Amino acid sequence: MSRKDTITALFTQKKVTTPVQAAEPERERIKSGAVSAMGASLQQLTEGARNAARLQDQIEEGTLIVNLDPDLIDSGMVADRLHSVIDPSFDALVASISASGQQVPILVRPLSQAPARYQVAYGHRRLRAAQHLGIAVKAIVRPLTDAEMVVAQGKENLERRDLSYIEKAIFARRLEDIGFERNTIMAALSTDKADLSRYISVARLIPDELAQAIGPADRIGRARWLVLAENLKRPDAPQRLRAVLESDAFRKADSNSRFAKVFASLADKVPPEKSVARIWRDPAGRAIARSEVRKDRTTFVIDEAIAPEFGAYLADEMGMLYEKYLQERAKSTL
Repeated sequence: MSRKDTITALFTQKKVTTPVQAAEPERERIKSGAVSAMGASLQQLTEGARNAARLQDQIEEGTLIVNLDPDLIDSGMVADRLHSVIDPSFDALVASISASGQQVPILVRPLSQAPARYQVAYGHRRLRAAQHLGIAVKAIVRPLTDAEMVVAQGKENLERRDLSYIEKAIFARRLEDIGFERNTIMAALSTDKADLSRYISVARLIPDELAQAIGPADRIGRARWLVLAENLKRPDAPQRLRAVLESDAFRKADSNSRFAKVFASLADKVPPEKSVARIWRDPAGRAIARSEVRKDRTTFVIDEAIAPEFGAYLADEMGMLYEKYLQERAKSTL
């Protein structure tokens, strides 16, 4: 073979394939499949992270409604309702949810110290209704601070079913007792400083046990609760209360009727014939003042049409008259 033919044969002969070379395409295919699978996994993780972020945004914005087991939800920080054994409105709520489902979700916050548990901010009655029916409760889950919690609770109550006077008063007092600032309590009740002071003062005069026994009494305002509080100071008040609270008539009555029964039991029961009245007249014989003495009080009535400003004068002199009374009484005991 000539040199030229030898060179030509070298460049035209078939290339010998080694076992290692034969495996290269297979390794390439395996590598390509692994990369593809890894890419798909990363895409799924990314999509999952996006979904989690969207879910978190929905939770924080309060736009996500979920179904929760009522047994996983704890009561709120402060009770704002006085539950009555006879409560037609709650019975109606249970019937409505049973027939048409829960239309308005409750608001809860996740409990950081107890994973998978929640605390209700508002919607206590709907939560109770779901528990009564044995069904899941629709809820908005939102991270809330303690202050945000009570403000949301108070606002929702005012917008949906307003609290009665005594419920507002007790709610305000309880919030103050656990350390909330009055500005936060005012925001929760949508009230001003003066009204808040009155709420709290009334609540401190009425024992919780009595308020709970009576219930919300939504037709009763501040004035009658104050009169009741004053009558509770009477020495025989415990005996009178016990008699009415243990009666069948009280247990079967609705909340407003219960208040009326308690109020009547502590009212002044001194018969009219046992009261002593005195009348003072002017030189013309006209009655200018009248006093009436009962068992534990004396009242004065001044006719301002006949004796204008006499009542104000008497009030101004009352301090001096009382001091004179004390001096005379001290002398009589020597």
